[in-house]
Amino acid sequence: MRITFLGTGTSQGVPVIACKCPVCLSNDKKDIRLRSSVLIEIDGNTFVIDTGPDFRYQMLRANVNVLDAVLITHGHKDHIGGLDDVRAFNYILKKPMDVYASKFDQNSIKREFYYAFEKIKYPGVPVINLHTINNKPFIIRNTKIIPIETLHYHVNVYGFRIGDFTYLTDANFISEKEKQKIKGSKILVVNALRRKKHISHFTLDEAIVLINEIKPEKGYLTHLSHLMGLHEDVEKELPENIKIAYDGLELTL
Repeated sequence: MRITFLGTGTSQGVPVIACKCPVCLSNDKKDIRLRSSVLIEIDGNTFVIDTGPDFRYQMLRANVNVLDAVLITHGHKDHIGGLDDVRAFNYILKKPMDVYASKFDQNSIKREFYYAFEKIKYPGVPVINLHTINNKPFIIRNTKIIPIETLHYHVNVYGFRIGDFTYLTDANFISEKEKQKIKGSKILVVNALRRKKHISHFTLDEAIVLINEIKPEKGYLTHLSHLMGLHEDVEKELPENIKIAYDGLELTL
């Protein structure tokens, strides 16, 4: 399995207009973060988790020519805003794009991209096949996907475990039952928005506690805002088994 981080930031993760903080002024490429998304290549298949507003550029930057399916963690704009651009893959691959999302999040997709679901479609609109997921494992082209149910304040958000890789974003609570699904992962990715307490995201300290509880071989932090601080500085504070993910980082399992 190959994992590529397409984006590791939030809507505040890219340089903020008029912001003079060290992150937004940084020349270190690891501090320039697009909206959070990850590319998974496994069993001859290519999947993307989330299609935020930066999706088109992320696909171009990573030179992705084939995409078999999209997994949606939840329906917030910074995670589905670029879904329209699957139309490029419709054109290249000559088939609809399979998108896996909960029923609730499908409603968000249908509202946001209503024109893709009208009975009489305008030529060239994205062609999307919606597949309903819930808190049960499912199969995409012989690859098993295990959803991990988390809470993003009061919003249900799905993380995903694929083999020994688990990806969690936009969460600040995971039940003990759901944690059992994660245990045994070799790589665990957890959102860590900032240092200060937040109503719907894990903080840096909370993410570290979770990773240490699960005990993967390696933990990575994603969905970082510019309030976290410089990549180089934060990494110096982290335990040896935990790193900050950055755009373009590739891992293999």
